[in-house]
Amino acid sequence: MNKVKINSDVELKDRLVAINRVTKVTKGGRTFTFAAIVVVGDGNGVIGWGLGKAGEVTAAISKGVEAAKKNLVKVPVLKGTVPHEIEARFGGAQVFLKPAAAGTGLVAGGAMRAVLESAGVKDILAKSKGSSNPHNLVKATIVALSQMRDAYTIAKTRGISMEKVFRG
Repeated sequence: MNKVKINSDVELKDRLVAINRVTKVTKGGRTFTFAAIVVVGDGNGVIGWGLGKAGEVTAAISKGVEAAKKNLVKVPVLKGTVPHEIEARFGGAQVFLKPAAAGTGLVAGGAMRAVLESAGVKDILAKSKGSSNPHNLVKATIVALSQMRDAYTIAKTRGISMEKVFRG
């Protein structure tokens, strides 16, 4: 994954994906805590996810946002969609992302939708297979997006100019 260092002047928007109430049974009774998975993104290809755990929902969300800001990656977004098809897995979750024509919209469900909207993807066809666990879906979607490569990065790694790419 290509980690990215973000400037403080960039506006990151956070999105809550899921909250889970966790119960711990002790001698004195039940103790309730909350786990929140949060996605942050600038809407222009920078995205990150974080997990926050706390005794209150608001504290768990804020911890998740702080964790997400430390875990940012840059993903290629070309004309509002992704450069090519890709499949990725994380745990039991498997995701499939396919570029779509302009005007198609964001055809994705649940946790994948939150990740793709935060990344700034406007038109995409996405399918989740296997587990619907939001933690694993978020991670699988980010893995898929971070494995994407556009024509510019491929040309740069091969050491050829973009004129040569588009010419022949």
